[in-house]
Amino acid sequence: MTEEQVSSIALSLCTRPVLRLKCQLVKECGSATEACRHPSVREMAFSFMARAEEEMAWVEKNRIRCICFTDNDYPTRLKQCADAPVVLFALGDVDLNPTRVLAVVGTRHITEYGRKMCDVFIRELAQKCPGTLIVSGLAYGVDVHAHRAALQGGLPTVGVMAHGLDQVYPADHRQTAVEMINLGGGLITEFVSCTHIEKSYFVQRNRIVAGMADATLIVQGAEKSGSMVTARLAHDYDRDLFCCPGRVNDIQSEGCNRLIQRQMAHMALCVDDLLETMNWPNELLRQQVRQDGIQQELFPNLTPEEERIISTLRNSEGLHLNDICERCAMPVGDVSALLFSMELKGLVRQGAGGHYCL
Repeated sequence: MTEEQVSSIALSLCTRPVLRLKCQLVKECGSATEACRHPSVREMAFSFMARAEEEMAWVEKNRIRCICFTDNDYPTRLKQCADAPVVLFALGDVDLNPTRVLAVVGTRHITEYGRKMCDVFIRELAQKCPGTLIVSGLAYGVDVHAHRAALQGGLPTVGVMAHGLDQVYPADHRQTAVEMINLGGGLITEFVSCTHIEKSYFVQRNRIVAGMADATLIVQGAEKSGSMVTARLAHDYDRDLFCCPGRVNDIQSEGCNRLIQRQMAHMALCVDDLLETMNWPNELLRQQVRQDGIQQELFPNLTPEEERIISTLRNSEGLHLNDICERCAMPVGDVSALLFSMELKGLVRQGAGGHYCL
């Protein structure tokens, strides 16, 4: 138990200031300990110190991690958000700062189409981009289905809770939560134990789901739903947003279709749409290209210049035209023409930001 941990919990329990200002106060003061000494919160923070110490004792007893805003293992993506929580409680040894994080959310009233899209998307993501952390809210519908699909695919997955870690809500998902913890994932929350569940807390936790991730995928969502709140948060945080399109008369896809129509979200027909936009590596393709003789087997008529470009791209996650020219020692005009020809042949493709990859 450290002073910074106790101070972080005490500050989180204060009813003032609002979330955004608490985070700002910690940044300005350099720590939660110093923030609790600030005249604007000193008296209130002091009144919560006993409760904070009690909570910290419970946390240690139950082998829960108390992660302060200033700690190195605090989610760096979330730290960039102005309304980030000043403290997180984590159950499980999951790394909250992996290379890639995807939030997968959606309606509680998932349809068979939604289940299929969720299963296929996450299964292919596990094959093509292993190690990606899946974040969701462990709620009914898309959330828990995403967690279970991640477990089946061997991806770590984290559930963000709208209450303390002394309970799992809904209780039907307790076994899934246990499997998540045991298989490299975990549960996290900003709420202390014995927190009474409130509807507003689920909206509040959505900012953590969106803020922790590089991108958010909405599988299904009505136009007025919690997943649309998460979508707005992801947009406000300047994070990429993806939606699976649905039938025009399907209420559970109405929100997704609207976001795509308004160009607030990328259309996600398959996992390759995500990988291309995010410029994430496709390990399945890279392994295929690395196989002995695969180049000659698939592309027997390569010119020496094309072979040079493929060799340059083989060990990269994507290169800009200028970088390819520099590494291949070839003029821009020649490389541009070759890339266009190779793209027509299906040898390379152009992703986000003008980056080319195999």
